Amino acid sequence: MARASGGESALRKHLRVLDAFDAFHPYLTLARIAEIAGLAPSSAHRLVAQLEAEGLLERMPDRSYRLGVRLWEFAARTPSALGLRELARPWMSGVHARIRQHTQLAVRSGRDVLFIERMSTPDAVVNATLIGGRTPLPVSSSGLVLLAHADESVVDEVVDAGWPRFTAHTLRDGVALHEQLRHVRVQGFADLPGHIHEGSRGIAVPVRGPQEVVHAALGVVVGNDGAPAQAIVELLTVAAAGITRALQDAYLAVDGSGRRRPGPVVSGSRASLDYFTGRDEHDPVVV
Repeated sequence: MARASGGESALRKHLRVLDAFDAFHPYLTLARIAEIAGLAPSSAHRLVAQLEAEGLLERMPDRSYRLGVRLWEFAARTPSALGLRELARPWMSGVHARIRQHTQLAVRSGRDVLFIERMSTPDAVVNATLIGGRTPLPVSSSGLVLLAHADESVVDEVVDAGWPRFTAHTLRDGVALHEQLRHVRVQGFADLPGHIHEGSRGIAVPVRGPQEVVHAALGVVVGNDGAPAQAIVELLTVAAAGITRALQDAYLAVDGSGRRRPGPVVSGSRASLDYFTGRDEHDPVVV
């Protein structure tokens, strides 16, 4: 991999530019990109021009920039992001119709939980997550589910890095975290009342993929009213099992010769799926 000056890879510098954008700052000027990314203006100008040429950034009429649609195209091809979101959405809709608060789907990204889908209602309780947003693993019910099934080295890294305390209920240290993770493994779900906001409660269960590996977390955020969690856990467990079956079917589809092979991580009408899976790779595609 090519190295930029100072020993940092050129790729890492490009990622610093992309990381400057978030849900609250979707449009940035070149000067602001340089400031947030910690780059010299000349370096930021060069990197932004390269990313724009590849469709990873788009320049607006006012000369500000936004993330390019090509990033969405890449994300749509990975089973761990939009592909998973596509397969999970029907099951999430079923949960949301019963809960009528917040229903969300998350995956682990480093020491954070990354939310890739959320369904909400206007009068729902406070929820500190956004689609495409991150939250430290130890403060989120989805994060605890994912961390409970991660390698111990990941847990150690999280403990060493620490995490913010949002309320008096937020897990305070590594001892408390390890104890909570043991509960999650035994119970099969995480229940965190008031850990990010006093009036909200997160409940989440694991979603397993191929080879029974925990692939994601399916959770809800509801009012922190002290009600038993069991009914919600049962609802989430049924939905998670449905998503698991969809993931396994996509990973091990059966082709025309009877052989099992990785299949498409998409959903749609049977006629549409048959059309796409039956195409020759050289056939034209409508884009």
